[in-house]
Amino acid sequence: MEIEAMVTETVIEQNLEQFLLVLCVSLSVATLSRVFSWFRRIPFTLLLVIVGLILAFVDIRLVSLSPELILEIFLPPLLFEAAWNLKWKDLKRDLVPVGFFAIFGVIISVVGMAYGLNFFTGIPLAIAFLVGASLSATDPISVVALLKELGASKRLRTLMEGESLFNDGVAVVAFTLLVGIPLGTVDKFSISNSLLTFISFVGIGIGVGSLVGFGISYLTQGFDLPLVEQSITLVSAYGTYIITEKLGGSGVIAVVTVGLIFGNFGSRIGMNPRTRLIVNEFWEFVAFFVNSIVFLLIGDQIEYTILADNIVLIVVAIGMVIITRGISVYGLSALSNLVANSNIGLREQTLLWWGGLRGSVSIALVLSVPVVLPGRDEITAVVFGVVLFTLLVQGLTTQPMLQILGLIGDQPLRQEYMEFIARRVALNRVLNYISELVSRQEIDREYYRSQTEILQRELKQLQEKIDHMQAEHSQLVALELKLLQEELVDIEVNTYAEFILAGKLNNNVSPLLAELFEK
Repeated sequence: MEIEAMVTETVIEQNLEQFLLVLCVSLSVATLSRVFSWFRRIPFTLLLVIVGLILAFVDIRLVSLSPELILEIFLPPLLFEAAWNLKWKDLKRDLVPVGFFAIFGVIISVVGMAYGLNFFTGIPLAIAFLVGASLSATDPISVVALLKELGASKRLRTLMEGESLFNDGVAVVAFTLLVGIPLGTVDKFSISNSLLTFISFVGIGIGVGSLVGFGISYLTQGFDLPLVEQSITLVSAYGTYIITEKLGGSGVIAVVTVGLIFGNFGSRIGMNPRTRLIVNEFWEFVAFFVNSIVFLLIGDQIEYTILADNIVLIVVAIGMVIITRGISVYGLSALSNLVANSNIGLREQTLLWWGGLRGSVSIALVLSVPVVLPGRDEITAVVFGVVLFTLLVQGLTTQPMLQILGLIGDQPLRQEYMEFIARRVALNRVLNYISELVSRQEIDREYYRSQTEILQRELKQLQEKIDHMQAEHSQLVALELKLLQEELVDIEVNTYAEFILAGKLNNNVSPLLAELFEK
């Protein structure tokens, strides 16, 4: 027993040392990317992949990357954070194209890649299907961050994030259905049986996710404990994934469902504004933390000799990924424009096509292929090679493509304008506060007059700058109106939440102002 305890302690100590090493490298990269201006041109996640590749080249292995680590530890918080921040009103508008990309896009990717690899390289069709399923999940974290930084349209980000969230679940289900064929555990592939299994996976995922999401949303109405509510969201992300997987459903779909419900419903009826801010900041940290580790380890796990031995397969696979992605994006966008009048322009379609990166989910899926499967090394090499190409080549060329397509927005201008607006709000609040103090006779009236003069002078100068910017850039007027509408809706929703928390209302009340503004 003493020997086993010593071995266990040694293993824990080694794992802790490896974890701290990975964390130190990640934080060093994050710091350097902010210190040196040249590195800021490269998205942070891609910079981590490059550092990981350098470490792999000099044969420094930070930690052994297992698929369970990604799927069960890293994937739930990444999915939950993305779903938490995805607004339902934005997703609802583009639910048809997102659904097309997530379902039919995965089918096109899997089938196209499988038959393409089989035709051009001769690898068995069953193995080719596994490669296609592994590479059908998009992971546009780097691209979405770049779109946000450069001020690209919010709708473009919603399309990419929405597709990624849902097609991850579809891709995992497809992989689960196909992995048994080359192993001989599935005698014959049946479309009808696969469809029933798919519906079962997705149905259980949505069911469990909805049950947990709505249940805990109503539960948090009864108390106001920010740290407890923050912890509940974390437990919900992991707990929902594990429970759904145990029940035979899609844990990915379940976590996405929970995140959407919490972010759009639970945070409104069960959390006050301060608590929502705390939870938002917590999940922002978690996403940064997990992404830092995942993308660094992706680069660190590369075996250069295996990549070199399978370079032909990798090149063909890259070509098929680009072709199938183009077919799905352009074809399904045209169908969505026709059926649902989605109005997705050609420029946006081109960016969706080029920005369909592959990442952590693809790596996790291919590493979960059983070791006994013949050709596993080739499958792994192909997936790693394609992931590297999409992250480094497509990821690093996204910014020039945005410029060529004219999709870069006016984010610097909007940021400067928002700073003026925020300062105006802050100064008005200070002015109101000192007015309350003097009315309660808590400060001297002479001090109040002097401070009021200073504040009003500052506000006048600030308003002149705002008026000047609005005169030169008319779109800023619409931005301020939108901000005012959002603020009014927030006031209304928070009022309802206060009544619910006080026990004066039993059910959530639909915000009337939100409905009026959408008309």
